[in-house]
Amino acid sequence: MDIVFVSPTAETNGDGTQNSPFSNISAAMQKAKEIKSINPEANILVNILPGTYYLSESIKIDASLNGLSIKGTDASDVIIKGAIPLNLKWEKFNESIYVTSVEAGLEFDQFVVNNNPQILARYPNYNEGGHYWQGYAEDAISKERLESWKNPEGAFFHALHGGRWGGFHFEITGVNEDGTPKLTGGHQNNRGSRPHKEYRMVENVFKELDAPGEWFLDKTSSKLYYWPTENVSVENATFEVAVLKDLIQVTGTIEEPAKNITISGITLENTARTFMEDFEPLLRSDWTIYRGAVLFFEGTENCKIENSEFANLGGNVIMASKYNKGLQVIGNHIHDCGASAISFVGDVSAVRSPSLNYREFVPLEEMDTIAGPKNELYPRACLVEDNLIYRIGRTEKQTAGVQISMAMDITVSHNSIYDVPRAGINIGDGTWGGHILEYNDVFNTVLETSDHGSFNSWGRDRFWYPNRKIMDSLTTANPEMPKWDAIKTTIIRNNRFRCDHGWDIDLDDGSSNYHIYNNLCLNSGIKLREGFKRVVTNNITVNNSLHPHVWFAKSEDIFKNNIVGDTYQDVGLLGWGKELDYNLFPTEESMMKPQIYGMDKHSAFGDPLFIDPCNLDFGVTKDSPALNIGFKNFPMDQFGVKKAKFKAIAKTPEVPVLKDPTSNNGKASPVVAWLRNNIKNVESEQEQSAYGLNTDQGVIVLRVWKHSPAVKGNGIKKGDVILQSGDVKISTIKDFFKIMSKSESDTMNLVVMRNQTEQEITIHLK
Repeated sequence: MDIVFVSPTAETNGDGTQNSPFSNISAAMQKAKEIKSINPEANILVNILPGTYYLSESIKIDASLNGLSIKGTDASDVIIKGAIPLNLKWEKFNESIYVTSVEAGLEFDQFVVNNNPQILARYPNYNEGGHYWQGYAEDAISKERLESWKNPEGAFFHALHGGRWGGFHFEITGVNEDGTPKLTGGHQNNRGSRPHKEYRMVENVFKELDAPGEWFLDKTSSKLYYWPTENVSVENATFEVAVLKDLIQVTGTIEEPAKNITISGITLENTARTFMEDFEPLLRSDWTIYRGAVLFFEGTENCKIENSEFANLGGNVIMASKYNKGLQVIGNHIHDCGASAISFVGDVSAVRSPSLNYREFVPLEEMDTIAGPKNELYPRACLVEDNLIYRIGRTEKQTAGVQISMAMDITVSHNSIYDVPRAGINIGDGTWGGHILEYNDVFNTVLETSDHGSFNSWGRDRFWYPNRKIMDSLTTANPEMPKWDAIKTTIIRNNRFRCDHGWDIDLDDGSSNYHIYNNLCLNSGIKLREGFKRVVTNNITVNNSLHPHVWFAKSEDIFKNNIVGDTYQDVGLLGWGKELDYNLFPTEESMMKPQIYGMDKHSAFGDPLFIDPCNLDFGVTKDSPALNIGFKNFPMDQFGVKKAKFKAIAKTPEVPVLKDPTSNNGKASPVVAWLRNNIKNVESEQEQSAYGLNTDQGVIVLRVWKHSPAVKGNGIKKGDVILQSGDVKISTIKDFFKIMSKSESDTMNLVVMRNQTEQEITIHLK
């Protein structure tokens, strides 16, 4: 092996030998090319010795350098930056702010002092605990505020999507006659909406430089203004500004791929933000993305990134774009970055009959009906293992710890992902499946958005249509259509998820062909929206349950041998899947609800007898009733990162407080969801008196959902007490559910107490 040495402390630019190393990486890379030109079969190691390296341009690696390794002595010792150092002479501008001159034409949006990124002048001021945008204000770009600025041009306006499905970013280019800002941008989300009215932030405004740590660059005068924090002395501090948006690009083609490139033992830091670059839609998911990253791979085979650190980067960190085979991302520490951590993004040309927006659809008569990809421009057989990922998406909100779109056979194993604005792991479409997600620890997710999960997927593939009736007819006529794109089963197993702002596992629109088993869901359960062929077995949903939403009549879904902490939270089902049975519920009432619809005939209820839930061990004891319905314990100590130094610093999820399923805020009777209405037993003389009842028996309707079939027409109303069905009196929810389970009709006649008067009503059950 040929070894080329480089050291930033070399007094002169040597010849690349150990005793005379090059003083910069560019020279080392040029030497590697010279060696390869003489001996194309040579394997070369660029050995990067300790120190800090400032790149003037990104490192470019193509197929001519196949077999190259770039290796630092250790990520803690070798730092490569997309910034340049500045030697600045400061003067007082006012009592708090200093000013200095920079080189004319120098532009940057990242200013780093003593290796700590500073805050671009903004409103409202940065507050780590300020939630959205770390501080938000409805009047961020109000007419009154714009009037107070000398010049708003060049300001950046950030706002969440109207439904909080990610975010938008704009540049202010001027002011309209009515005093509102002229905006360009807003292209960073594939589900258009107006900017959220409240969750807004504006930056890069000189007038808003009003707090320690803030800075502003006046590009017209090349003046840099800075309010130093208390611990910074401008006379002695080091100053850097980010000038590059990417640091290493490994690119080849299908015909001549870049092969066997290894990058290890380095830290990459301080690059420019990319939120105003060109973004492209990722099929019909909610995503658009900038096809670029600090470490970028395209047209590669068997490359590897390992044991490196990525920090304070402005945009996407690592991306496998289009054709990539066998890429491995192992043992890396990724944190405090602007967009997504690790992305696998194929090319739309590989998708048959692609649609690129939620409302788009290719008519069946024009559709390519061949299953699978159309060409080879997609990542496949790649591995993401033992990476510690947190505090990503600091600028962009439609981001993920691991993003997969238009790819096949991606394995994501033993990663810890937390403190992120949206999903920890996201699969944007069904093309083409075969992914394995295992032993990951994913929590503190969806912190700055909504309607999402720690794991999220979409499946708006060829079969999916925004009009449900049309989609029903398509899939009824072509039952294998959902597997035209989702050709391989995606496996989600042995993970620990916790999401407090959505679902632990969220299979959204159309997600199909999944096998989900041995997962510990600590808070928000498992959501399966319309889709096909999902098998969900042997999972634990603490304090929550299955959320089956708008299932197809013949979804072929299976839900078996699971421990659930509540009854199913169903919405708008046309059918209950192929099999739901042999599950353990917390109470008889929660079990009886699905039994009304012919499900869970062999299920049981009771305390699962968790071994040590206070220490996140939700295995069950040998006496657990869960073992009798087919549940099997799975390991509780293998979630997340494996590397010792990562385990020492990685967070773990908050321990959930187990709900008592037999109580309701200290009361004896729990609230039970039924057709999305909340009901409970009458249980006291006080309730008997309040509702004008003759006895302390019956079922109180606490809350109704206006779209529930039981509410249609003159159906149930909030405050009703259900007393009787036909000639049978109803004393408790159990009585009510037993009667419904025997009914073969879609309607039921009830006697209710309404406004202290008995009334006969007819309700719909479907």
